[in-house]
Amino acid sequence: MAENVKFVEREQLKEKPDPSDLGFGQYFTDYMLSYEYDSEQGWHDLKIVPYGPIEMSPASQGIHYGQSVFEGLKAYKHNGEVVLFRPDQNFKRINDSLERLEMPKIDEDVLLDGLKQLIDKERDWVPEGEGQSLYIRPFVFATEGVLGVRASNTYQLLIILSPSGSYYGGDSLKPTKIYVEDEYVRAVRGGVGYAKVAGNYAASLLAQTNANQLGYDQVLWLDGVERKYVEEVGSMNIFFVENGKLVTPKLNGSILPGITRKSIIALAKELGYEVEERRISIDELVEAHQRGELTEVFGSGTAAVISPVGVLRYNGEDYVINNNETGEITQELYDKYIGIQSGELDDPQGWRVVVPHYE
Repeated sequence: MAENVKFVEREQLKEKPDPSDLGFGQYFTDYMLSYEYDSEQGWHDLKIVPYGPIEMSPASQGIHYGQSVFEGLKAYKHNGEVVLFRPDQNFKRINDSLERLEMPKIDEDVLLDGLKQLIDKERDWVPEGEGQSLYIRPFVFATEGVLGVRASNTYQLLIILSPSGSYYGGDSLKPTKIYVEDEYVRAVRGGVGYAKVAGNYAASLLAQTNANQLGYDQVLWLDGVERKYVEEVGSMNIFFVENGKLVTPKLNGSILPGITRKSIIALAKELGYEVEERRISIDELVEAHQRGELTEVFGSGTAAVISPVGVLRYNGEDYVINNNETGEITQELYDKYIGIQSGELDDPQGWRVVVPHYE
């Protein structure tokens, strides 16, 4: 049974932003979920509190030694209901990340119930426009104010909410330009590449900035040992269509096990496509492109769901994919995924979770 969530009311509610100009991660709701941990009591004091600054010791271990993990998921409004999409998978993954950084795991049912109660309080913040959603950011960080390279004895979990606009601004899918990074690496097997930890994203920023300055949207990472096998894009997993077959890098410990990735694989198989999860070298992709067999490329992730790739830059050359247009398979998978997520299509897998009214 999930524990009761305390509620601390704020004195004045915020003015809600213009729904036509939400962007991503710019506005935050009135309340957030807070959960505390110490080594004596375990996880305790689950409460909904006003969104605002938090007080931390300058010696907090999360700042100095990087014990910080996070997740990202969304809530949608359809026919008056507020719905989550596979939230159990996000909370399972946050526990995997916590375990890897020697941080205390959380009761997933308690956390999910707390999230539902928070969203119920904030259901008026869930935007209803096409492609819009309420972005949900759970994160956990070490708070003990002691300088020492060891696991902290205290932690805090917060969940903040941000109404967000369509990733594509209401337009159809826009192909992106991807730079294949062959100098820097993101992660290696045995490290923390499979976990959603803050340091992974910090390690990617220099390469991302360099790619942007060259006119490319994101970086495609190669493996950290041989520098030849494709792993993932900066904020997405990656898929390739070769001769009508869907191919994606096999999870190997240095690739984030994306929930959108997992869902896309299931949907592709349901639609009758052959799916291969295996090692894919960048040379294989170049050769397939030269033979005309690499017909589509797309990324998958929470923010965009599916992001078609129109250009791959590798070794000084641009490889144009499908005339820099969204492919048929990419569009079909996007439509199917969004249809289920939004409630427009049936949900035989039971992925949609309706947020109940608690009052």
